[in-house]
Amino acid sequence: MSNVIPLSSVRARNNGRKHADTAAISRMFAVQRRRAWDVFWLKENAEWLGILASADMPVAPDALVPYASFYDRIEETIRFFPQYYRFFLSLALDLEDLGLPGDAGERLVHWVARMRLADGELSDLQRAEAQRLLARRMSVPRDDALQSRLRRFFTRSETFALPNKKASYELAHIVFYLSDYGQRAPQLPTTAIRSLSFAGILAYLDQDMDLLAEICAALRFAGAAVPALWEDAVQSAARACRIVPQQG
Repeated sequence: MSNVIPLSSVRARNNGRKHADTAAISRMFAVQRRRAWDVFWLKENAEWLGILASADMPVAPDALVPYASFYDRIEETIRFFPQYYRFFLSLALDLEDLGLPGDAGERLVHWVARMRLADGELSDLQRAEAQRLLARRMSVPRDDALQSRLRRFFTRSETFALPNKKASYELAHIVFYLSDYGQRAPQLPTTAIRSLSFAGILAYLDQDMDLLAEICAALRFAGAAVPALWEDAVQSAARACRIVPQQG
């Protein structure tokens, strides 16, 4: 049991321990859980690095070392798997912003724009994510039609008054992209806050802590109040989580 890594320990008060735990979690996601480079590996590691990049917390170089070989080959690999371009962009840009030396991210952004990969997306949510990623390294024209469709979606509060997990996740993710994960005010109307509240109530009643956590984060990014009951439930669920090595 000496290898148990509690996620809550990332917030440990001791800076040395915090850095050690962050590096251990990076190694776990990068080399210990899934086959490197498959789509599930890309998703998990993109989410982990996105958390680090958005959390405004110190990240030691040791936490980035497990990704060095991936980063070195990323420009070659994306050409074989362009359908995963959003994962590749997210990983490269977050690694660089966290301190990994290199400028591959900017070259990837311009390559993706030149290949017009975002034009192949059917989902407005995915187009919004692609625009956010491209805008991190280049000037991207504002797509007013896309913005209008997104806002029409999240202001239709009756959509979220009935259980609809897919719509609720998409609602939260739209707020993430519009706010750049809390870096700027998304200027949401009161109807959007009502939609988030409806989605949060249903997630709490269902005890869906994953969805509830995303709704809580979206409300905070929107500058809205978050019920203490919801955040307490999410924190209790997080404290109960443990990461343990697979047996056998």
